[in-house]
Amino acid sequence: MFMGGDTGDGGQVRQPGGCGHRAVPHPGDIRIEAWAACREHCLAEAVLAMVECFADVSGVRPTAVGRVRLAEASDDDLLAALLDEVIFRLEAYGEVPVDVEADEADGGLDVRLAVTGLDDVEITGSVPKAVAWDELRIGPDPYGWSCAVRVDA
Repeated sequence: MFMGGDTGDGGQVRQPGGCGHRAVPHPGDIRIEAWAACREHCLAEAVLAMVECFADVSGVRPTAVGRVRLAEASDDDLLAALLDEVIFRLEAYGEVPVDVEADEADGGLDVRLAVTGLDDVEITGSVPKAVAWDELRIGPDPYGWSCAVRVDA
């Protein structure tokens, strides 16, 4: 089990087994990058990276816990589906993830989202609207796993 949130060193000097995430400026939207020792941790870091692009959740306590089960799919599909689910919950219920746990489950993913209301966080940027497929990637690398995705804001 993994609880996300370690932004580590911003990816500048990555260590084997380390995890973290960052946002990279991209014209008209946001590109997020995340890394971790395994796929599940990398996916959780991607959620946290996307949230940090538009909200300051530091010091905010969750008010509810949501669970998401994503069916077996390719790694790219899991990344897109997880981020799409976060965007959906944001738009439909005003929920912002404060912390994330992700575990492998029969090729799919079980995700626990500790959330708070959108009104309980400081909005620092444009709220994401969609995940762009054209620059999406996730996979193993020399240090574990990494991913990158562009999010339309």
